[in-house]
Amino acid sequence: MPTISKKGRDMPSSPIRKLVPYAEQAIEKGRKIYYLNIGQPDIRTPEIALEAVKNNDIEILSYSRSEGSETYRKKLAQYYSKHAIHVTYKDIVVTTGASEALLFLFSSIMDPEDEVIISEPFYANYIAFSKASGVNIIPAVCNIDDNFALPSIETFEKLITPKTKAILICNPGNPTGCLYTEDDIKKLAAIAIKHDLFLVADEVYREFVYDGHKHFSILQAEGIDQHAVVIDSVSKRYSMCGARIGCLVSKNKTVMQTVLKFAQARLSPPTYAQIASEAALDTPQSYFDDVIKEYVERRNTLISELQKIDKLKVALPQGAFYCIVELPVKNTDDFAQWLLEHFEVDNETIMVAPAEGFYSTPGIGVNQIRIAYVLDKESLIKAVHILKEALKVYKD
Repeated sequence: MPTISKKGRDMPSSPIRKLVPYAEQAIEKGRKIYYLNIGQPDIRTPEIALEAVKNNDIEILSYSRSEGSETYRKKLAQYYSKHAIHVTYKDIVVTTGASEALLFLFSSIMDPEDEVIISEPFYANYIAFSKASGVNIIPAVCNIDDNFALPSIETFEKLITPKTKAILICNPGNPTGCLYTEDDIKKLAAIAIKHDLFLVADEVYREFVYDGHKHFSILQAEGIDQHAVVIDSVSKRYSMCGARIGCLVSKNKTVMQTVLKFAQARLSPPTYAQIASEAALDTPQSYFDDVIKEYVERRNTLISELQKIDKLKVALPQGAFYCIVELPVKNTDDFAQWLLEHFEVDNETIMVAPAEGFYSTPGIGVNQIRIAYVLDKESLIKAVHILKEALKVYKD
């Protein structure tokens, strides 16, 4: 019998999506589920983006350029300029989501068995991308007790080996909501320059920064043009997850020329989605002001409710719309499945993401979950109530 590849066997299941069959069974039983497991905002997509698709006059839905349409990339460059990130449209390659951008980048800058240092916990699909590329993740472990702050420079330098090619961060962070400061970014930039490494930043949550803080991009750091690569996406910014449009941004011409070869091999990013994404760039600032206000209120509501539960620990997010919660259970994989299969309050239950899948270090995060506060405040209050009641009766 033919067998699958080692790469295929090593590819992890999504910690976010693997519980879907149990959720479907719960729905069949007539239960309502509060979905806290996935970062799908319930915020309306800007009307300007939807109208651009509805009202276009395309007669032939043709390929776009492999690097993305020139008009879209030029408008993207203008967008970055407004955020004090000075690049040209030639420094941008449009991709099918940030996921494709990361896959292209991993293949462009690393060979099999090379190493990438990632602050942990991290977006679960980084593991999948590394497996697909044959790259090894070296975790720089962060801790819930200090709100998942960036590890010390000494910690990063101890992890660097001759096989290290890059440092990867997500800022603001998924799954932690941690925001790295300007000082943090400058320290990482100094390490990248000193050890001749790439510094890669997943900045898809750039707009979602709270409590008076400001986002500082790695592309704003001095002297790092040949080391810095930004990964970006429209998915969260404009509540356009289904568009699957991202991009890769760097002033390193060799990197961009190499990425373009991978982009050419897959032909082009989707045309309609680029039209919507280009139009979305004209979204007024008032849209973001309202969204940020809503997320801050949701975060405050969620954290306040969670802090009422005994023996529970939660980190305070400063950005994005996620938080990590440490529960008084031994294994949240089992707990999350039990919630869907066996528990309900007034015929309602919750779906959470077990956090072990956001770590590459074995044994860490097994008693943690990630919550995405992408529901309205009333739903969040109900969801935390269900969690509180579940913890009263759950037995490991």
